[in-house]
Amino acid sequence: MRRIVGPLIGILALLGFFAPAAPAQAATHNPVVFVHGYTGNSTNFATLQAYLVANGWSAGRLYGYNYNWAGSNIISAQGLAAFVNQIKASTGASKVDIVNHSMGGLVTRYYLQKLGGAANVDHVASLAGANHGTTYASACTIYVSCIEMLPGSAYITSLSGDETPGSAKYGTWVSPCDGIIIPYTSTRLSGADNHTLACVDHLSILSNVQAMSGIRDLFTS
Repeated sequence: MRRIVGPLIGILALLGFFAPAAPAQAATHNPVVFVHGYTGNSTNFATLQAYLVANGWSAGRLYGYNYNWAGSNIISAQGLAAFVNQIKASTGASKVDIVNHSMGGLVTRYYLQKLGGAANVDHVASLAGANHGTTYASACTIYVSCIEMLPGSAYITSLSGDETPGSAKYGTWVSPCDGIIIPYTSTRLSGADNHTLACVDHLSILSNVQAMSGIRDLFTS
């Protein structure tokens, strides 16, 4: 199991996020699992992690799930299921919160809808998630993950039905300037609180202040 711990002090100082943390409040937050996208890894969420720590989250309860982005999203979702179970066992938490980005949206959706994950999750935040696929994936179909990420693929078709299963609260953040998730509206989920940002590109959304504050608010709702 890998945690996103990193050099938080330097990041916090650089970003000006220092704020007095309230230990009692931090103890009430669910563990947070970060699910990266195509060619990514857990370090993609460093800025968001620093932001959450500055707002009272414990760095020790932030977990990055790293997976083989070239492989099937089904296998990646199965790995996510095992990862969440490990976190619950080690922390004693009954549920976790999930943040996903890009192809991580598809990994998360399969876990929630097909593997019983909805019972283990309180909040889901999707940042430019490829939740209904992206035509951009046609450029990388040498990988099965990209074949599955194409709109209308068998993988995405298998996820028809309730897009926000369980009692969790869902939020999505999209931008018309994304450039990778095409159409950008693919991120939106029926039943979620869907937010449209101004002109933010696919990677910059990970450190967008409006999106980060929205995730903070979602996770404390």
